[in-house]
Amino acid sequence: MATVQATMAGIVLRVLAQAGDRVEAGQDVVVLESMKMEIPIPAEQAGVVAEVLVNEGDFVNEGDDLVRLES
Repeated sequence: MATVQATMAGIVLRVLAQAGDRVEAGQDVVVLESMKMEIPIPAEQAGVVAEVLVNEGDFVNEGDDLVRLES
């Protein structure tokens, strides 16, 4: 099982994928807000979203898991 991780610390602005959604490599799954900028976080590989681990408004640190994917 693969995970999509935060590339920097910030607040989860939008969750773009839900459990059961099929995502492609490079597709944005979460948008973070950091230093007043919107930072899209893409899936690194294609798969089906098994679990979304964050909610809008949550604070995350760099390296935190955001979404779990099944191949």
